[in-house]
Amino acid sequence: MRVRGEAAQRSEVMQQNALSPGLPRRAIGFTLLELLVVLAIVAIASAGVGFALRDDTQVRLEREALRLGALLEAARAQSQVSGVATRWLVTAQGFRFEPEVATGNDASARAWLDGDTRARVEANATTPANVLLLGPDAILLPQTVTLFSARQADKRVPLATDGVRPFAVRQEAP
Repeated sequence: MRVRGEAAQRSEVMQQNALSPGLPRRAIGFTLLELLVVLAIVAIASAGVGFALRDDTQVRLEREALRLGALLEAARAQSQVSGVATRWLVTAQGFRFEPEVATGNDASARAWLDGDTRARVEANATTPANVLLLGPDAILLPQTVTLFSARQADKRVPLATDGVRPFAVRQEAP
């Protein structure tokens, strides 16, 4: 019986120590600093996962659209300087310019960077299918080229001009 009495007394003393402000307490739980460190680690890890999960097909199409926009603007400028109309045509392997535009005499400049990339020119009443007119006038008709993936047709990037401004990637609503 005496053992039980001592255990009960120790329990009572521990409860009094926890409730008494003047006596030292045992640390229970985590400090604010520890919680902030864990929160920072979780935030960095989730950001890393977000970047790792970015769609590679969409990135390739955006890169291809930026490259094509630069080539179209170079052809447009060359057409204005020379006074000769330039047409951009979609081909099975990529695209071509008529008359040929100086792109560094490299045939790869007229092929898609990714073999999965395809292009379609939005229908226009004055131009044939899959053809863009790039000059020689300074002001063109509004024109749009849509780049898309052959394997994932829902992945697409539109490249457009209003006829005055340069070709630029246009953001589509999801």
